[in-house]
Amino acid sequence: MTTGETHPVTEADLHAWIDGELPDERRAAVERHMADHPDDAQRFERYRAQRALLARSFGPLIDQPLPDRLTPPFAARDAVATGRAGWAGRARVWGLALAASLLLFVAGGATGWVARDRAGGGRQADPLTAAFIADAVAAHRVFTVEVRHPIEVGVDQEAHLVSWLSKRIGRTMRCPKATKSGYELIGGRLLADSDGPVALYMYEDAAGRRITLYIRPTPSPAGTAFRFAQDGGLQALYWQDNGLALAITGDLDRATLSGIAEEVYGALNS
Repeated sequence: MTTGETHPVTEADLHAWIDGELPDERRAAVERHMADHPDDAQRFERYRAQRALLARSFGPLIDQPLPDRLTPPFAARDAVATGRAGWAGRARVWGLALAASLLLFVAGGATGWVARDRAGGGRQADPLTAAFIADAVAAHRVFTVEVRHPIEVGVDQEAHLVSWLSKRIGRTMRCPKATKSGYELIGGRLLADSDGPVALYMYEDAAGRRITLYIRPTPSPAGTAFRFAQDGGLQALYWQDNGLALAITGDLDRATLSGIAEEVYGALNS
């Protein structure tokens, strides 16, 4: 990142700016950088919104020091290499990550895990459980590698696909597009998980990379915010809306996945 000045604006400057820790003498350079780089400005606006959500949810917990037992294994090495001040900055980042983990589902291994509800123990009331995400990720892994039969019905038969899935799912379905991020809908198929029928849409970009949208009906019409999960190299973003649980899965960064989810959400609610 450069501004044409002797001291270019760095990622550390941008994070210090959003944390309110940027020295006054660097503020003008960072603000010029944001004005000249709208992509960075949009990305850090998302970070600001995430911080605000965490602050509303956890308040002073965010600023508490990271417990020693959760210190990353490379802490001592980094502390020696960069000095105490450098490690302190990384500790703050890990503290935020810890707070975020209380809010966001994080999948790992074959089955993954999910934060318990505040009552502790038992199955969450939220239908977007670890099992739902595990099923969505498993479906993605199984079908995106298929060469000849990744889908059952192609987008060239969109009307038939919509009618068929609507009938089997028991909800009025659509075929949401994700063209803003360079992906084109190629079709879909009907699946089943432990709770019943599931619709799976598949998208592909010009390089042949694929993402999937996994949709299952839920008993509750209430909506939820977007939440992230990770399983190996795959990211999933999931939410609930209008009696449906939805998950988008792909080998993508969170910002790209968020943009796709926002486009899909808009298409389904237009």
